[in-house]
Amino acid sequence: MTLPGPRPDLGLREGYHSPQVDVAVRLNTNESPLPPPPEWTARLQEELARVQWNRYPDRDATELRRALAELHGVRPDQVFAANGSNEVLQCLCLAYGGPGRAVATFEPTYALHAHIAHLTSTEAVEGRRRADFTLDLDEVADVMAAHRPTITFLCSPNNPTGMADDPTAVRTVIDTAPGLVAVDEAYGQFADWSALSLVDDGRPLVVTRTFSKTWSMAAGRLGYLIGPAEVVSSLERVALPYHLDAFKQVAGRVALQFVGQMEERVGLIVRERQRILAGLARLPVTAWPSQANFVLFRPESRKGDEVWTALLERGVLVRDTSSWPGLQGCLRVTVGTPEENGSFLAALGDVL
Repeated sequence: MTLPGPRPDLGLREGYHSPQVDVAVRLNTNESPLPPPPEWTARLQEELARVQWNRYPDRDATELRRALAELHGVRPDQVFAANGSNEVLQCLCLAYGGPGRAVATFEPTYALHAHIAHLTSTEAVEGRRRADFTLDLDEVADVMAAHRPTITFLCSPNNPTGMADDPTAVRTVIDTAPGLVAVDEAYGQFADWSALSLVDDGRPLVVTRTFSKTWSMAAGRLGYLIGPAEVVSSLERVALPYHLDAFKQVAGRVALQFVGQMEERVGLIVRERQRILAGLARLPVTAWPSQANFVLFRPESRKGDEVWTALLERGVLVRDTSSWPGLQGCLRVTVGTPEENGSFLAALGDVL
């Protein structure tokens, strides 16, 4: 049997993944450390019992989009939902990218933005952030002028740095971008401000979010976008038929009935994030301020990859980001439960 080769431009690009290791304390994938509320599980089971499983799901995800629109104070036709925020990003590149077009990112940032661009045959243009990981507006202007990207990706709070982009800087990018600006707010609920307040049908801005973090639904793979109705219509045209199954639609809609519990979890994680930062301040590391559910730090007395291995030997898994652009020697730790965070700080103190 002779198999055809993959697309020449694909180049057998390695897929994006995080190491999955069986350890006592897993703090490498920015998931919620807590399961959904028991009330959510009970109500979900009741709703699923009424699903007609022999029928296709609602292609428009009408009830879920209506609930998300109510949550954010927008219209349902300004909401697009998909299988995780990554599929939302993919649909953006399918609708507005492609051959002869470019997307812009500013490194270091979420690797999937450039990765998905490559998979959709879209040129990925990478600008650089300042040494302190803030946006350099002069660099942004240079990238815009040289490459005229149809999509400019901002991640705020930024993964892996944890820092939220300055609101004034984001507004400047929106005003000067030659195409669409997509602000990835996968960690938006943990931050002090959101670009959602800037979304308007007359502004080329979309904001993406996920149920994986604050809603404790990483296993469900559900994400969404808030943006101009015209953009949502374009995304619907490139999405596969019935791409969002009935389970996700029900699970997401039911989750939105528990906003209070979600906000309590956000408060706990923010408090624990501050506890981790305070603990790191007592160790020989450089740590960056975070508005996400993780913290980026760089050990100063030992190499980052050595510290990663030593932590793993002590049953604590964090993310080794030392090979990412501009992050030599850096590691990223997800905020876990109070007990997990205590184990991490104790193990790191022992290692250092």
